[in-house]
Amino acid sequence: MHEMSIAQNIIEIVEEISKENQIKQVKKVIVKIGKLVAVVPDSLQFCYETLTMGTHLENSKLEIDIIPISGKCNKCNKTFEVESHFFSCPFCESSDIKILQGQELNISELEVDE
Repeated sequence: MHEMSIAQNIIEIVEEISKENQIKQVKKVIVKIGKLVAVVPDSLQFCYETLTMGTHLENSKLEIDIIPISGKCNKCNKTFEVESHFFSCPFCESSDIKILQGQELNISELEVDE
């Protein structure tokens, strides 16, 4: 279950940011996760809640924004959203594509009490 290690990394980063910026209370952590990262949102949520028990992040909420997979065809130059596990262009059916998004795993925002 890689959700546990992802949750741990999110917590470590948020704690570091909190310390550097003298943030006392984090209310919400918003993360953007691409579909290719293959995270199960409910599992990540559970791991986050479990790991934050007894810490200053205990009452914070984890909001997960799933980023769809999009690509650009190197043959016909069109961009598209990847709808299936077959990475081919829906316009010309070429498999020569470049993934533009869907691999992200970023903390995009913190909501804090000042």
